Amino acid sequence: MSNVNFLQQVITADGFVTASVLAKVLHITQTDLAEVTGLSIDSVSKSARLKSRATQARLKDTVEIINRVAQWSGGEGRAFAWFRSQPLPSFGDKTAEDLVKEGRADAVKAYLSRIADGGYA
Repeated sequence: MSNVNFLQQVITADGFVTASVLAKVLHITQTDLAEVTGLSIDSVSKSARLKSRATQARLKDTVEIINRVAQWSGGEGRAFAWFRSQPLPSFGDKTAEDLVKEGRADAVKAYLSRIADGGYA
């Protein structure tokens, strides 16, 4: 599956991340998706909560990070494994998942930009 298809599958035409589709693409449950992103199960399963600005921001950050990593890791599955388990030395060996849960997705994206520009981790 290409990265463009990944984005097209999980983000609707009006710009919302569809949590159920994201969970399906990542081969996890919505409960797992809530846990991975640090959101409540209601936030990813109830439509009123799913469309909240905070929920969508967290889901979009997760999708963006996985999409960027998928470009060099060999696909969304490997990118998701990286997101969940790769310790990042720049952040005290926390994972991207840990940082996203802490609301520090921008730090992960900046880290990925440094690497993409040929910088050091």
